Amino acid sequence: MGFIWALGASIVVSLISFVGIVSLLLKEDLLNEVLFLLISFSAGALIGGAFLHLIPEAVEKSAHGEVYLFVIAGFILFFILERYLHWRHCHEGKCEVHTFTYLNLVGDGVHNFIDGLIIGSSFVVNINFGVATSFAIIMHEIPQEIGDFGVLVYGGFSKSKALFYNFLSAITAILGTVIGFALANMSGGFLKLLMPVAAGGFIYIASCDLIPELHKQEDIKKATLSMAIFILGVAFMYFAAAVHH
Repeated sequence: MGFIWALGASIVVSLISFVGIVSLLLKEDLLNEVLFLLISFSAGALIGGAFLHLIPEAVEKSAHGEVYLFVIAGFILFFILERYLHWRHCHEGKCEVHTFTYLNLVGDGVHNFIDGLIIGSSFVVNINFGVATSFAIIMHEIPQEIGDFGVLVYGGFSKSKALFYNFLSAITAILGTVIGFALANMSGGFLKLLMPVAAGGFIYIASCDLIPELHKQEDIKKATLSMAIFILGVAFMYFAAAVHH
């Protein structure tokens, strides 16, 4: 049963790659407003997912000291992956265009594969835990996929080709889910390793990619709204954790 849920979650994550088409249907100002709110909620959900779900679950299953070392290792791993694989977290529909368009797709493929590993492993713990973890990933994927679609179009791809290649890079999440679920079932050690590493990745994405975007908002009312939405994202994960326990 857990595997069916995990597979369903990874399929949803993969289908989010088509959300890029929304950027063509909305006016730029409205799109930026929607993305800003999504980024705020996503940042809160990722922070909440790391500190309220993944790290506590990892601490329950492992010695405390090694958990936090693996959290730091996850943070460093995502820093290295973003630096050298050039996967993008552009938001607001504005992305730097360069010649590494295909490398960007490879980076996204690796990123989505890791997301799949996390999804598959989380459903081995239990379904509620898996749903909450997948939700945090999905909320982050929506603004990212809109940005990735923009990179491909601005990089010279036709809109249909951009959607197709973006989807190809996204379905690696399904492969990651199958492998993650199998490995977590075969070895408790894999689950103990992946959860704190994933938590470090969540913290990196929220603190280094998403929250800096929020600081760019100069309008005090919108900035205050973004903080409230961020807290709402954390609160959502808190209540999800309460349901899990």
